[in-house]
Amino acid sequence: MSDYIVSARKYRPTSFDSVVGQKALTTTLKNAIAGGKLAHAYLFCGPRGVGKTTSARIFAKTINCLTPTSAGEACDSCESCVAFNEGRSYNIHELDAASNNSVDDIRELIEQVQIPPQVGRYKVFIIDEVHMLSQAAFNAFLKTLEEPPAHAIFILATTEKHKILPTILSRCQIYDFNRMEVPETVAHLKHVAENEGIKYEEEALNVIARKSRRRYARCAFDLRSGGFVHERQYYLRPDD
Repeated sequence: MSDYIVSARKYRPTSFDSVVGQKALTTTLKNAIAGGKLAHAYLFCGPRGVGKTTSARIFAKTINCLTPTSAGEACDSCESCVAFNEGRSYNIHELDAASNNSVDDIRELIEQVQIPPQVGRYKVFIIDEVHMLSQAAFNAFLKTLEEPPAHAIFILATTEKHKILPTILSRCQIYDFNRMEVPETVAHLKHVAENEGIKYEEEALNVIARKSRRRYARCAFDLRSGGFVHERQYYLRPDD
């Protein structure tokens, strides 16, 4: 079986400093962690592929790190960080509301909220595409969001903030993620290309950055599939 991993996954950021194009947001989150001023609910908004879920995972790992660095990053060596990196942490729960949007799905999540963490200080619940929860599911979730246990933190991610109930919005700290700027995208593509041993032209990377609409996940994928690789040389397709 091949060990090949697509670029978007292989180069997914694992620390705040490696998140591309969201410096203001990641700095704010790091400062909140360093100052011990954590909200019980966050809402990450923005287009697809700009790092909302990735940032939520980094945030969840960092607040549970047992020996964080002086720079406000997770150490990646303590028991909590190792469990997270190996995908076996019980402190972080993810729910894809696009396919799990019923009252029963939220009730199962609420049951998990009541159980305190085994390692680390917090249990973090990441709900992706939260705007797709049903009206009944939102209503069932509201009470827990208003009065969660001290160990519970919710991170909601959405591409359509306007579809979320005002009562939910009023209980969250809201962070708006922006698309990456073209120079930031090109710099990231250069890093990926050089690590993969792919020769490239500056113009080709600029085209990929623009056509990916400055989305991290899209541009990393397009580096390998938006053109073709031949003899370790990257070319644009004629129609690009």
